Amino acid sequence: MDERQALAAFGALSQETRLQIVRLLVVAGPDGMAAGLLAEKAGVSPSNISFHLKELERSGLIAQQRASRSIIYSANFLALGGLVTFLLEDCCSGHPEICAPALAVAACCAPEKENLQ
Repeated sequence: MDERQALAAFGALSQETRLQIVRLLVVAGPDGMAAGLLAEKAGVSPSNISFHLKELERSGLIAQQRASRSIIYSANFLALGGLVTFLLEDCCSGHPEICAPALAVAACCAPEKENLQ
């Protein structure tokens, strides 16, 4: 992840509803969640959720796929992991062992690569 991508991701996450949406999608895992259910769980209107989902998709943090008449959104775990790595890649002035616990926690929850698409 480069700085431009990180700025777009942080910009998207800097809004309360969008952060809540990403957290809901992380919990949902690779199967994702329909837009209507996301709106219900986030407590926002369907038009409002569409606006936020578009911003998150533009940042690369989530993806969508059509399933019959529904659009299913899911977290882009590679992008989320890339954001964490971007923050920690120059960790602690050459002492990466200090950041190792944070990286281990992020790695333990990442789904297998084949489930990310």
